[in-house]
Amino acid sequence: MTMCCTVTKNLQVVKGTRADYESLSHYHYREPNMGPYAAIFALKGKFRTAVKLETVGVIVYSMPTAGAQMRNIATGGIFAGLDRSTQLKLINKNIRTISRVIIEPRFRSLGLAVRLVRETMPIMDVPFVEALAVMGRANPSFEKAGLTRYDTPISASCVRLVEAFSAVGVDEQDLIDAEVVQNRLSSLVTCRSYSESRGTSHEAQFIEDEMMRFLQSYGQRRLMQPGIERTRFVLNKLTDRPVYYIWRNPNIELRIWNAN
Repeated sequence: MTMCCTVTKNLQVVKGTRADYESLSHYHYREPNMGPYAAIFALKGKFRTAVKLETVGVIVYSMPTAGAQMRNIATGGIFAGLDRSTQLKLINKNIRTISRVIIEPRFRSLGLAVRLVRETMPIMDVPFVEALAVMGRANPSFEKAGLTRYDTPISASCVRLVEAFSAVGVDEQDLIDAEVVQNRLSSLVTCRSYSESRGTSHEAQFIEDEMMRFLQSYGQRRLMQPGIERTRFVLNKLTDRPVYYIWRNPNIELRIWNAN
């Protein structure tokens, strides 16, 4: 406990650079090639006989995207119902997005991700800070740092496919196991005659059509051949819905002037 406190006490949050991000980017689950960013902050400390500060954590803020369904819900629709040009100007004036938070593995489980988020959000000098986290359900750092969580609702296409799976005997609780689902799909014997197969040919064609319909929104993925890899991809999209987070800076008024 004492060593933990000593380590964290020696760390400081400072303005970072792309080099700080690149030194830790390989520890993040997303692709390391990062596009434009609004700000980078690093968590640094000096350890043992090191002659310079070592980067042990980094947070990257980006400009917000134009469209975000949960943003409109979380903000009461204040950025909705506007022409696109006005909407973009207002969003850019008032929001920054946390796009990366990375802690070097040796320093995890010390609350450093929470510290990075909590200490840097006010520095951004905007009324709102948001984040969209695919890993949000397993990582409560954003909530601990003060952001409010909004679960992304399941889309109509996901609802349709879940119901289709149920119709061919795949229960919703089975959708977390690709092998279980694939075994069930493989058991749907395809025959020429619906009457000969007692409906299995119909079921197999039905679920195949539904999976192909679902995949139409995923570019080249729609060309994936039936099998465990395609099933695993589809199930990931069904069950891995992002979580939206937002923080309201109480010290900064909403900036609406000169929006036009």
